[in-house]
Amino acid sequence: MENSSASFYFNLTMFVNIGHYRYPAFVFCLLLYSFMISANLVIILVVSRERTLHEPMYIFVALLSVNSLYGSTGFFPRFLSDLLVDVHLMSRPECFTQIYVFYTYVSFEMTILGIIAYDRHVAVCSPLHYHTKMTRKTVVLLAASACILPLFTIALGLFLTVRLPLCGNKIQRVLCGNWNIVKLSCVSTIGNNIYGIFLTVTIFFPLLYVLYTYVQIVAVCWKGAAEFRRKVFQNCLPHVISFVLNSLTIVCDVAFSRYNIEEINPFLAVILSLEFILIPPVLNPLVYGLKLPQIRREIFRLFAKHKLGRLS
Repeated sequence: MENSSASFYFNLTMFVNIGHYRYPAFVFCLLLYSFMISANLVIILVVSRERTLHEPMYIFVALLSVNSLYGSTGFFPRFLSDLLVDVHLMSRPECFTQIYVFYTYVSFEMTILGIIAYDRHVAVCSPLHYHTKMTRKTVVLLAASACILPLFTIALGLFLTVRLPLCGNKIQRVLCGNWNIVKLSCVSTIGNNIYGIFLTVTIFFPLLYVLYTYVQIVAVCWKGAAEFRRKVFQNCLPHVISFVLNSLTIVCDVAFSRYNIEEINPFLAVILSLEFILIPPVLNPLVYGLKLPQIRREIFRLFAKHKLGRLS
């Protein structure tokens, strides 16, 4: 199985390092996954039900929650079951499916943050033209492009990996990673490396665009009144927090995938390998739900109605 390029299974070796921590880790991750599902469903429910929230910014926030459900559901059920067993073999189709889900989830996250930045830029820098620029058609096109482009770019990158003959099956992670499989190749992977650099650049492009938009937003706010700056700060702060933390998790994941894992503390290695699937799905509903007053107000109203309904 070690030197067969036709090996049907990959062995996720990092689970061995969890040892006796598997049961507390299972309980913690189950509770965390339950919170992710509940919190993001609340955001989606509130935005979809309340007509006053049928505006571009809130629709894009709901898209982030949909993506959080997509990414976490594509990972946690398998991960939770792996915590309770001694053998951690994953079939090739399942492994490549997990890679596709994870990488599209990451790409969706960054492209959605990019279109939120565009929305905030138009709202702050061109407020008089906001409703003519951010029409329903524009919102649909932006949302569609944020989802469709990553589907094809990630699929092509994965195709380049699937065709590689492999001389091993051990992956030093708790989830399948594209670069980890490329390193198992028996042949040259220069094509994969070049396309991997291209994908990294395309993922980081939204980050550069967000920086560009916020430089302009800060310049406009600098000239505005104190009340105007307060309102802009209130609406943009959640996006800035989400953007910064997502950027840090991407940088850490890219660096981690190319680092010698044996030189890292096993517990820290597991945390670093999971941070992008853990932080955004927890962070986004908390940041947007608590910091955006319109969403926060509707969430409190929803729970108040639910409580009154139980008492009546």
